[in-house]
Amino acid sequence: MEKCLLLGNGGREAVIAEYISNDYSLYSVMPYANPSIADSVEKSSGKYIIGDPFNKELVKKFIIDENIQNCVISSDNLLQDGLIDLARELGLKTFGPTSKGAKIEWSKTYALEIVQKLAPEMIIKNYKITDESKLKEVIKSYQNDNFVVKPEGLTGGKGVKVGGIHFKGKEEGFEYARECLKTAGCVIIQDKVEGREFTVTGLTDGKNLVITPTTFDYPYRFDEDKGPGTGGMGCLGFKNGLLPFLTEEDIKVCAKLMENTIEYVNHDSLEFNGVIYGGFFKCDDGIKFIEFNARFGDPESLNILNAIETPFKELFENIQKQTLSKENCKFKQINTFTVYVVTPNYAISSSKEPIRFTLNKENIEKQGVKVYFSSTRRINGDNYESVGNSRLFALVGADENMEDAKEKVYEAMRGNVDEVLHYRKDIGNMYVH
Repeated sequence: MEKCLLLGNGGREAVIAEYISNDYSLYSVMPYANPSIADSVEKSSGKYIIGDPFNKELVKKFIIDENIQNCVISSDNLLQDGLIDLARELGLKTFGPTSKGAKIEWSKTYALEIVQKLAPEMIIKNYKITDESKLKEVIKSYQNDNFVVKPEGLTGGKGVKVGGIHFKGKEEGFEYARECLKTAGCVIIQDKVEGREFTVTGLTDGKNLVITPTTFDYPYRFDEDKGPGTGGMGCLGFKNGLLPFLTEEDIKVCAKLMENTIEYVNHDSLEFNGVIYGGFFKCDDGIKFIEFNARFGDPESLNILNAIETPFKELFENIQKQTLSKENCKFKQINTFTVYVVTPNYAISSSKEPIRFTLNKENIEKQGVKVYFSSTRRINGDNYESVGNSRLFALVGADENMEDAKEKVYEAMRGNVDEVLHYRKDIGNMYVH
């Protein structure tokens, strides 16, 4: 069996690991043993080592020593740091963009410049700011806090702040923007628009694009979309591949931009394959662009990969041959439902004190619900410990009926998830609002 290296450690990698391990011996370099990834490695007769996946010499040695042939990366920072570039240099077949290809995510100004050239009608009015005097001038031009502050670089899905939601008043918005400016030397101020936010995920071989089922994320920490923004507290995927407020034509508009962006990035050489994921607004005057990601979203990946029908080996080989199509990359018509369980301090406090908790994974899985670990290590048996202050694990259910998928997940939680932990209890109550 061929060997495949997966780098990255979150819930996104946990589901990717499950998918890879069905067809390959899975190998991994992890800073701690994510229980889901470790189980997939063991199931596939692979190997993992504990170490820093950003340490290129360590990763290089592991690849050479273990004679690994393939590499998958879907982590923003690892892509920016050029771990796919390293794998390619060593002759591996890869899934994921080079650092140059991933620039569409790690440089928001670069992404905006591309979209300005390819689809100017999709651009929301924005200002690229590199000095404080210009920042003052731009924010002064707004009547109130009706603007958005976007850091230039990667922020793990938590850096963009919206006036009236994440900050109150122009002064508070200015202070956050100034902080971003000091950190990166650049910050983007963008008009706040009215519309429905959504994401579109595509799989690409660098030439062809296949759109996955569209998902709806719940990014706010507390019920009723209150509290700070997070990496995502839950996610829905609908069996028709759409969201209730979207049409097939809306998806085509987004897909066209994504296809043209891939062509633009790959004009001189193949810098981009794997996943391109676009954030958009549906507004009264059309679809507007928010941002690109160069990898799977988390939690979106949990829904998407639990709906995919095509085996990973087939998907991977068609990406290598640039023969990817709707005919050889298929999805089940099924509703998927994800809830993330987090530490009490997640997105509220900076405390990283480990929290010990119990989880009856076996009982949950007996009810037809999957568990994917993220910032968690296993102590023994049903006893676990948090790593850092982030999302601990996700529960995913699937069903012909969305209400049944939802009920399945929440029912599986009762008596099996430690009461010390937190999660939103309203995921899916109103599918879009």
